[in-house]
Amino acid sequence: MKPSGNQFTYVSARLIAAATLVTTLAFAPVVVFAAEKDAHEDRAEMRIKDMHAKLKITTAEEKQWTKVAEAMRDNAKTMDTLTQARVDRAKDMTAVDDLKSYGEIAEAHAAGIKKLTPAFADLYAGMSDEQKKEADTLFRHGDRKHGHKHGHKMLDGK
Repeated sequence: MKPSGNQFTYVSARLIAAATLVTTLAFAPVVVFAAEKDAHEDRAEMRIKDMHAKLKITTAEEKQWTKVAEAMRDNAKTMDTLTQARVDRAKDMTAVDDLKSYGEIAEAHAAGIKKLTPAFADLYAGMSDEQKKEADTLFRHGDRKHGHKHGHKMLDGK
């Protein structure tokens, strides 16, 4: 059976669509970063308010909580700055530049967790058993317990 001209057109259209998808996915990180300008800071503010409520932070704990919130805000600001720099340079970056930029973001993420941990540990040490249980659940399950899907991204500004 000889293929018709319509079959070749269909196959060609599928190949073009596949090539477009591959190209889109290859450049997706740049598009995502561009769409998230200041998104880390915005999400951090929402997480700070959400955690404050869920952990039932008391007046006595506010001083320690302020340090946790400050660390979260600083981490988010750093991530926004690095992400925006990556977006600004995206069109001119080589593959090596891209890897270096991603490495800077990964290092900043790790540094942010290291900065946040002692602040949260101080807060956690003075929490009630009920608050600790809630904190353990938040960190173990993230927002999934509460119907969200972000997991441990809750505290790191991502």
